[in-house]
Amino acid sequence: MPLIIGLTGAIATGKSTASEVMVRLGAAHSDADKLVHSLYEPGTRAFDRIVDIFGSEVVGQNGYIDRKILGSMVFGKPEEMRKLTSAIGNINEAVKKAIDTWRYSMGKNEVAVIEAVNLIEAGYGRWCDHVWLVACEEETARKRLIERNNLTLEEALQRIGSQRPWEQREPASDVVFFNDRDENWFVSRIHDEFTRVTRLWREGKLPPSKYHEWWQARQESEAQSSPQP
Repeated sequence: MPLIIGLTGAIATGKSTASEVMVRLGAAHSDADKLVHSLYEPGTRAFDRIVDIFGSEVVGQNGYIDRKILGSMVFGKPEEMRKLTSAIGNINEAVKKAIDTWRYSMGKNEVAVIEAVNLIEAGYGRWCDHVWLVACEEETARKRLIERNNLTLEEALQRIGSQRPWEQREPASDVVFFNDRDENWFVSRIHDEFTRVTRLWREGKLPPSKYHEWWQARQESEAQSSPQP
C-alpha cells in the first residue's frame, strides 16, 4: 500500500505550496476542501439545504454556491458553521473514500497527500501514515489573505480567528513546518522531509504517526466527560 501523508494547517500558511512540491516529487494529491465543494454542487440535496438555511443570496451568478459569501456567514460563528456542516452531509465518508481508493489502487512505494484545513480535528488523520502541519505567524497569514484573496482586514481576521492555532494541533502532528521566511527556504524544507519520510517508509522504518495516539486519547477523554446514563 502507498504512504498516505495528511497535510494540514490554518488558512494562508502555505499548504498549497507544500502540496505542489510533493506533487512535483511524484505524489498523488487530493484537496479535501474540493471534495467537500463537490458535495454541494447545483442539483444536490446539500445545495438545496444550504440555500434553505442561508438564503438565495449565497448562490452566485453562475448558479453555484458563492463560497466567499457563504464564508462570511459562517467563519468565526461556530453555530452557523455547525449548520453548514450538517447541511453538507457526510464529509468524512467522502474523504475516507478518496484515501481508500489510493490504498487499493497504488503501489507500496507510491505516495499520496490528502490536504485539509481541519484534518486533525475531523479525524482524517486516522487514515494517514504521517501528519504534516504547516504554520506561520498570524501577521504573515493576515497579509497573505488580504493580498491573495482580496479581503478586507476584518474579513482576514474573521477567517484566521475561526481556526485553531498551530500550538493546539502540534501534539497530533509528526512534523511542523514554519513558513514565515522566503518561499525557496520553505520549498527546500518540504523537499527534504518528503525525501526522508518516503525513504523510511520504503525501508519499513517509519514510526507510527503521533496522530493515532492523540486521537485515541481524545476519544477516551470525550467518553469520560460525556454524561453517564
